Amino acid sequence: MVFEQHKVAGGRLQVRGASEVAFAFALDMCYTHVEVAAAIVHDLPPDELLFHWKGGRVCLDFVATVGERWRRSFERLRGGEDLARWLVESGLLRNPPRVPERQLESGRSLREAINRLARPGIVPEAGDRAELNRWATHPPLAPQLTEQGELIWASDRPVEAAFATIARDAIDLLTGPLAGRIRECAAPDCALLFVDSSRPGQRRWCAGEACGNRTRTKAYRQRRRERG
Repeated sequence: MVFEQHKVAGGRLQVRGASEVAFAFALDMCYTHVEVAAAIVHDLPPDELLFHWKGGRVCLDFVATVGERWRRSFERLRGGEDLARWLVESGLLRNPPRVPERQLESGRSLREAINRLARPGIVPEAGDRAELNRWATHPPLAPQLTEQGELIWASDRPVEAAFATIARDAIDLLTGPLAGRIRECAAPDCALLFVDSSRPGQRRWCAGEACGNRTRTKAYRQRRRERG
């Protein structure tokens, strides 16, 4: 399960079909998290299925493999080949591994546990910590030095070792000094999580040149319309 998020300005909440709701307040936005299943959408344009690397940590980039949690909540890991591609693009693995359905489902379960544990305003489910801890006990990917002097990560069980590496990264983040710097993008049409590494700790958007500019432009146009 994942959480669809609706952002409502002011203090009024509009929730439709919510089975579980948790509330968090950040700046002037109110966040409503509604639990829904991630959907497999087959007619998405290719750019919607591109992976995002804005989280600042591999565990948060893994959470971003569900798109638009605030609205459509669509699955980017539609099959084992998608997870294999993510593992390569993330830099965890050099070559795409074979990913059977069982491992795909395990990866999705780990991802959602991390999402609920890390996302502001979410109350984790009872088994989320156990799920994260279980994967963290597995052997992680091991660093290896190639003949060309390059660093690669290897394991006899690459997919499971990658999950262990992601789980350990999540625990390190959630228990470290950056735990209080986990943010959700403030753009009304984005729900990506990221680590705010700015000195003042007041970063609002996952990417200022994308969500930030789009939000500021929309606000500017709205002010102009109001002024007539």
